[in-house]
Amino acid sequence: MELNKLKQEFLEYLEIEKGRSLKTVANYDHYLKRFFDFTKAKQPIDITDESIRSFRLWLNRLPTGRPTGPDTSGSLKKNTQNYYLIALRTFLKYLHKRDVAVIGAEKIELAKVGARELDLISGDELIRLLAAPKGKDEQSLRDRAMLELFFSTGLRVSELCSLDRDSLDLKRDEFTVRGKGEKVRVVFLSPVAKEAIKTYLDKRGDVHEALFVGLKCSKDDQGRLTARQIERLVKRYSVEAGITKKVTPHTIRHSFATDLLQNGADIRSVQLMLGHSNISTTQVYTHITDKHLKDIHRRFHRETKNY
Repeated sequence: MELNKLKQEFLEYLEIEKGRSLKTVANYDHYLKRFFDFTKAKQPIDITDESIRSFRLWLNRLPTGRPTGPDTSGSLKKNTQNYYLIALRTFLKYLHKRDVAVIGAEKIELAKVGARELDLISGDELIRLLAAPKGKDEQSLRDRAMLELFFSTGLRVSELCSLDRDSLDLKRDEFTVRGKGEKVRVVFLSPVAKEAIKTYLDKRGDVHEALFVGLKCSKDDQGRLTARQIERLVKRYSVEAGITKKVTPHTIRHSFATDLLQNGADIRSVQLMLGHSNISTTQVYTHITDKHLKDIHRRFHRETKNY
């Protein structure tokens, strides 16, 4: 069978049987298409060690046009390169499952990447950010409720966008959310977040089902806020709060996780609340929240005299 036909069946398999989101399916389509276009592969037999090696070399030298520093050409990041390789490996495993003769997926090793760096803000900066929406108008109340909900639950921006009014029962301090891979988890409302949401909903005069909606423009209601709109709002309020570093909804998610760990939460519980499939994803926070190591340093590090 031709690779393009197999690819289409693979994408349908991801969507229907594996329950991947349409965005994830589109990303896999993009990564595989780029591999096929570069290698001119038409049949499974065309996927060889040499074609993969050439593609990896091309990816590694591919300029992005976005230099990240004075000593770099702005080449594709290793993490991004790995997305292409993961898509190809998953495709090869699918072909193998269908008994299609093809090179083994285990032959493709991912590029080694450095430790992940987190975009973090300080406790004082977080307080200023949450307090940035001022006033009693609907927009200010909406944005305050949105920021408080982010910090109270650690939601991803896509998860927050999908919330409806009836998703939350304000008589309880918890609700369920459907996250990545259609996995359902429980998240919890702080008293501050619950009160902010209640105040915002009391101010609303529309009947839209979405929890967070755009303001009315003339006679047309803008409907559910998009992820991009929310990202712009978070950026705007971070500037108003005097925060010079880049702040995104995911930055607040990081703050949620580090706050829990710094106050004594175990990493397994934090994993569940973040909705991470693998605990290794959550462990990225531990090196900045390990109070035990700090205490050991204070107790046993020998101070020297200043000369």
